[in-house]
Amino acid sequence: MKKFRFAAILAAMVMLVALVAGCGGGAKEEKKAADAAEIVIGGNFELSGNVATFGTAAANGAQLYFDEVNAAGGVLNKQIKFVSLDNKSDATEAANVATRMITQDKVVAILGATTSGDTLGFIQVAADNKIPVVTSSATNPDVTVDPNTKQVREYVFRACFIDPFQGTVMANFALKDLQAKTAVIYVDNNSPYSKGLAQFFKESFTKQGGQIVGEEAFVPEDQDFKATLTKIKGMNPDVVYCPGYYEQVGKIVKQAREVGITVPFLGGDGWDSPKLPEIAGPAALNNTFFSNHYSSEQDDPNVKAFVEKYKAKFGQVPDSMAALGYDAAILVVDAIKRSGDGSPEKIKDALKATKDVQAVTGKLSFDENHNPVKGAAILEMKDGKQVYKTYVNP
Repeated sequence: MKKFRFAAILAAMVMLVALVAGCGGGAKEEKKAADAAEIVIGGNFELSGNVATFGTAAANGAQLYFDEVNAAGGVLNKQIKFVSLDNKSDATEAANVATRMITQDKVVAILGATTSGDTLGFIQVAADNKIPVVTSSATNPDVTVDPNTKQVREYVFRACFIDPFQGTVMANFALKDLQAKTAVIYVDNNSPYSKGLAQFFKESFTKQGGQIVGEEAFVPEDQDFKATLTKIKGMNPDVVYCPGYYEQVGKIVKQAREVGITVPFLGGDGWDSPKLPEIAGPAALNNTFFSNHYSSEQDDPNVKAFVEKYKAKFGQVPDSMAALGYDAAILVVDAIKRSGDGSPEKIKDALKATKDVQAVTGKLSFDENHNPVKGAAILEMKDGKQVYKTYVNP
């Protein structure tokens, strides 16, 4: 009996210790954050793979801002250590990267990824470990709101506008600026980003009297699009809406011109890469337009200052992914300042309360779904160069 009594007492003591440890977990995390010699922030970006220019630009933009903060004395009297790792443009690898950052690097927040699919691949890992995420450019609504439960994802925020707005902007542009009455949608069937944009373009275009005369699909592995493009040519649309990423879009537009499609091609921010004109050819991209988060040509002092700083450090004009990486870093640092101690939980709470933070792509405040309320730029491709057309407010 004594053995059983002793075992019961020991079990009770273990449970009590566990309970006390559990109750004090938040305080311990805050103390660890307060005692840390530096603030470690992760970058889960596509540094290789089929959207490598996106991740590289976003990581560069974030690094530029963190360097500025450190040079000015840091945040909460500490330097920022930015750990940027390559998710290889793969959702599964993005989850592996997040796990490493959380367990080994002990990050207090994660920036990234740039695509919706890669971001969706790791946000559950972050949420399970209560680490806040600020994606620079994942525009699918599901990133911040769980489509099954309809609940806001507590630990996920973004620096970019979302696809319903972007799709509507381009539908309006097609109808009003290009006077289009009919459209074909050509979508990447494996991409949540592409399918989401296509859906919102279609809803807005048809609601305003436009007609979708055809819908076709491709997958990222495709190289020869001419059979489908010949079919699209036979539909005789006024415009073709192709919300894909630059690797596929470049090949599609090039081959479309080769089969004789001369009507405008329209797209979204996934087009924004210096590789697009290299892949498609400058001439093929004439008479194409896409929505974007900013233009380096905007007459805005914040944009001009950022462009000059980025060019000085990296030797090239920053694209929207660079600007959004910079803005995501601004949002996280602002939240850390207001958190008081730099602990993940308090950073998350501070992010939720973000209000009127001046960034490159606008003055940012989060709505109830953790999305910033902001406008969109529309760009035209002319002889391989991006030309700023207009800016559309929400």
